[in-house]
Amino acid sequence: MTPEESIVRKPQDARERILDAAEQLFAENGFDATPTSKVAKRAAVPKGLLFYYFPTKRELLKTLVGERLDLGPIDTASLIEKDNPVRSLLNLTSRLDELQRASDVLRVIIWREQHTHPEIGAKLSEHRGQLQSMIERVLRASAVGPVSAARFRAAAQAWLAIVTMRPGTEAAHESATTLAALAELVCDGLRATPT
Repeated sequence: MTPEESIVRKPQDARERILDAAEQLFAENGFDATPTSKVAKRAAVPKGLLFYYFPTKRELLKTLVGERLDLGPIDTASLIEKDNPVRSLLNLTSRLDELQRASDVLRVIIWREQHTHPEIGAKLSEHRGQLQSMIERVLRASAVGPVSAARFRAAAQAWLAIVTMRPGTEAAHESATTLAALAELVCDGLRATPT
């Protein structure tokens, strides 16, 4: 880093650079195999500054997952197409993809570390709960006719499983076509039922 670069960088940027470096290195090498010295070096900060922001490596992991997995508020009303739950699910999924596009690396960390770090597993459970609730709200608002609560819940769980386990290697068109077909299949189970 040149002296000019260090002058231009703002102190609050250091925290983000540390999180970015940790995300990359934890995904590449795993949490346990990544020393904080490597994180500091990749972030171009002194090791003491890393510990200023994150007193322990575990705190760094917890903060990384807590902040970067958080979706923040999502306006689902703008995604709902009345009487068209298939389109509504696809709209929601597209919006979630936009929000999480940069976190493919984070997904690697979460799936790798969830069983060895309870706080990661807890954050993942919380995240999945938020997603399921959001999916269920979209389905309820876009459903045609009365549908039982159990069917909404089951459809939301099925869609959650689909969107959180999708492989990222398919061609975009093939993936969109498959996703649309899966949305139709899930929504077929929401046909009006006596309440």
